[in-house]
Amino acid sequence: MVWRWVLGILALLILLLCRTRAGVLVTLGDALRVDVKLGWFRFQVVPGRERQKKPPKKKDETARDGGEEEKKSPSKPSLEEIRDAVRTLLPPLKRALARTRRGIRVEPLRLSLILGGREDPAAAAKLYGELNAAVWTGMPQLERLLDIPDPRIHIEVDFDAEESRTEGSVGAAIRIGTALAVGFGIGIPALRWLLHYMRRHRKEEKQRPAPAASGTA
Repeated sequence: MVWRWVLGILALLILLLCRTRAGVLVTLGDALRVDVKLGWFRFQVVPGRERQKKPPKKKDETARDGGEEEKKSPSKPSLEEIRDAVRTLLPPLKRALARTRRGIRVEPLRLSLILGGREDPAAAAKLYGELNAAVWTGMPQLERLLDIPDPRIHIEVDFDAEESRTEGSVGAAIRIGTALAVGFGIGIPALRWLLHYMRRHRKEEKQRPAPAASGTA
């Protein structure tokens, strides 16, 4: 009889966990800020606490260590790889979101994107048209899959500015059970794409010629 009580308590805890609502609020502007809410708890994730920096090594210590080893930075995905990821993951993501019956609420959605067009006005104008087309075609589909009460997205070009800037805030709330359902729906296709991406880049790293040795014998 005891194990039945234990199973019943575990099932109740899992049910309460799945019913718990989690949310995130991203604020864009001069500095990025990310706040997370889980049930009654709210905490700030970005900016995080500053870590104490280690003092730099002295020259003699570096020489005894044989010089600093060159750190390999992970290769960034190319534009074509990003497009391939979108083509691969978008259909299963749509199916997973459709099963939630608009169980994800996006509020607020206030974005203002100002494109800098001083350096290349033609490219900025072209990007402005592409982004507007993406917003006008994508937002109706998102509103069918998500609960977005009052979306406000503004895009313009500033031909006197050199750099683009983004301002606004985006918030999303979802029950943990709904998030798990979406994760299971998109997890396997995302894992397949990630493994294919890693194998391709690992193969490119092996085929890349080794750098010439520096220093004298």
